[in-house]
Amino acid sequence: MPIINFNTGTSTLLDLVSQAGGDVISFDWRINIGDEWNKIGHDRSIQGNLDPTRLFAPIPIIRERVHDIMKRVSGCPGHIFNLGHGILQHTPVDHVKAVVDMGHEYQHE
Repeated sequence: MPIINFNTGTSTLLDLVSQAGGDVISFDWRINIGDEWNKIGHDRSIQGNLDPTRLFAPIPIIRERVHDIMKRVSGCPGHIFNLGHGILQHTPVDHVKAVVDMGHEYQHE
């Protein structure tokens, strides 16, 4: 059974987070996901990195951030695209759906 090390607000403690273990390390939006994945090693999967407040932005701004994250992890197997934390109350449902579509679009670019 895979173990997910879910943490948030630990950008200054990533060495300790990595040492704590887990098959999947969950990152919030406060770090550069590509750089940190290189530090912890590509033998583990990672998830997360989209700031949940971004879902309140206009769709073009959301798309920029989603594509930025996807570029940072491009070519690295084991990335689980996700928010850096849960969906906030009053998040527009259409924006959530758009993010899912953007993730799929990027895979085909």
